[in-house]
Amino acid sequence: MKGNIPQETTSFVGRRPELTRLGAALATHRLITLTGAGGVGKTRLAQRAAAGAGFETASGAAPTAGRPADSEPTAGSGPAAGFDGAAADRPFVAARFPDGTWWADLATLDSPDLLLATVSDAVDLADHSPRMPVEALCEWLADKRLLLVLDSCEHLADECGHLVAELLAAAPGLTVLATSRRPLGSHGEQVFDVAPLSAGGEDARALFTARVTARLGPAALAGPGAAGAAESICRRLEGIPLAIELAAAQVGPADVTEVAARLGSRFEVLARSGFVWPRRHQTLRTAIGWSHELCAPLERLLWARLSVFRGAFDLAAAQAVTAGGPLAAEDVAPTLERLVAQSVVGKAGSGDRYRMLDTIREYGHEWLLELGETGPTADRHATYFAGLARWADDVWAGTGQLPGYRAVEDAHPDLRTALDHWLVRDPAKAAELAGLLVYFWTCCGHIKEARGYLDRALAAHTAPGPARTRALTGLGITVTLQGDYDLATRLSAEVRDAAEADGVLAERLGAAALTGLLGMLMGRPQTALDAVQEALKQAPDLALDSPDRLRCDLVEVLSLTALGSLAEGRARALALREHCVRTGEVWTRSYLDYQLSIVALLSGEPAEAVDYARTMLESKRMLGDAFGIALGLDLLAAALAADGRAEQAASVYGTGEAYWRSVGHPQRGAPELRVLREQCEATARAALGDTGYTAAYTRGALGDGRAALAEILKAGPPGLH
Repeated sequence: MKGNIPQETTSFVGRRPELTRLGAALATHRLITLTGAGGVGKTRLAQRAAAGAGFETASGAAPTAGRPADSEPTAGSGPAAGFDGAAADRPFVAARFPDGTWWADLATLDSPDLLLATVSDAVDLADHSPRMPVEALCEWLADKRLLLVLDSCEHLADECGHLVAELLAAAPGLTVLATSRRPLGSHGEQVFDVAPLSAGGEDARALFTARVTARLGPAALAGPGAAGAAESICRRLEGIPLAIELAAAQVGPADVTEVAARLGSRFEVLARSGFVWPRRHQTLRTAIGWSHELCAPLERLLWARLSVFRGAFDLAAAQAVTAGGPLAAEDVAPTLERLVAQSVVGKAGSGDRYRMLDTIREYGHEWLLELGETGPTADRHATYFAGLARWADDVWAGTGQLPGYRAVEDAHPDLRTALDHWLVRDPAKAAELAGLLVYFWTCCGHIKEARGYLDRALAAHTAPGPARTRALTGLGITVTLQGDYDLATRLSAEVRDAAEADGVLAERLGAAALTGLLGMLMGRPQTALDAVQEALKQAPDLALDSPDRLRCDLVEVLSLTALGSLAEGRARALALREHCVRTGEVWTRSYLDYQLSIVALLSGEPAEAVDYARTMLESKRMLGDAFGIALGLDLLAAALAADGRAEQAASVYGTGEAYWRSVGHPQRGAPELRVLREQCEATARAALGDTGYTAAYTRGALGDGRAALAEILKAGPPGLH
């Protein structure tokens, strides 16, 4: 199954007519925008429709998102899980999107600056090239047949409209489903107005019942007058799903009849006030305001302060950012759980992370403004995430490396927010943070974001010093990986001068690692070797738990092999690899496995080369490094061909081609591998014949890259230790 539709965390209720109409629209239109007031259920409807459109079981029936196809239906699932419950329609719709259904959450963006990066991430494009982002995205989508969901477009509606127009023109197989409080205004847009659930109908009552009984069991709605009270609540709230969920969360502290009476009083006060809002907006805002009034003072304060988060957050982040004044750090956890119980805060996925819906976050942010706390809270937020990046960098060379990568990736939206904050408030801190993120963001597919933030930080922070030197080094790494070698050469010289002027050993090692990486990718291994050996002479006693020292040692190994010193290169690689295995370091080890595989291949040991290449790929998969996976697949294919496994080699070459396209480059990597690749590819083609080779290659190229990689890794041994 291809795609990244978010997992549903609560049961889906009703909406069968809407799903039927939306299914028909997806079959006949290329741009559908779900419009409606906040809280009306646009995102949940898009989520369910996209899950039904993109996936099908072996029998042709679309499984309910988040549960196996053969499990018992939950409330509101069953036939409504697809478009109209007719299994015969689903194979047609699913076949229309063989390249999957992909979700881009735009609610995390404050401006259009990162719109392209967010959409590119959503469709698994980790473009490393220096091309314009829109050009790369159009090329990536051009031959694909997929459904792209753009969620929460209202604050970027104009920019989304322009982008969608370009993408639809470039990619004839693309269909876009958007959610927005207003239309995008793009040519050919089919606007689909999402109304509330019928206030007096079964769906609204079913939603209220499902949410109450999920927490409290059926007894909570079994008392005298409970059914009438539930119906009254749904009518008062006009069937707006978010408002109903907030009201359902109040049952428990009070019984359902009390909740209905209090809500009725609230609306009577509003009616007497003469307050004027659009009707649905007024109803939802009243429900949110009522929930806010029912919160204790500390709960309201936490609600307001949590509004600074743009993505999912954990308890540690919430404590660091929101504690202060009357809200003690030890009170954050129980207060947060009370907000979860009231449906103000939701759980993000199945883990221990939390998230606020946009409409509720916006309400909280208004209160944060009223409290006059936006500046201090944003400072604490930016300080916390800068500290997280600093921690991840500190533990990069050991057992903390993988958790560091995962923490940085989980915090991606809030790291962006922190960078934006420091660019305005303290550019030196922005330069420091952008420099700290380089090896994480370039590895995990955010290379263009990294370059953009580094460019902005360096333009804003011009004073010499370690923060600027670190950012310059990061920019040099970034443009080197993008293949802009002329600019990288100029930056490398500037970084060397800055590092010498700073007199900081770590910066000199970082500058040498940059020169070494650039030399290796430009086919100048002697230049690379000279640079890192000179730097390492200045740090003979520096431990290998220094990230910059470890990177210089790696470049030394790579350059020795490239210069033909296979025995020395292998010995150094094995010694360094042993250190990495002992300390749990993964990134450096992955490139050592890559190099040991090349040495084995050049030494006539293709089976050993296969084992090292597979181990390298497993490391790159754990890191989420698409560029590294592309390198490893090329090497594994060459080793398989040399080992006489021609059909596997051809298929792996095809999978590698798909990954190379995702990073926006033709085959790259060590120059010595290019000749080997051509020789081994010719060997596989000769063994299979042109027709057989092309068929196997095409299977690899057109398959789901992630699934293909999993199969490739499953086919190998447990791994080298």
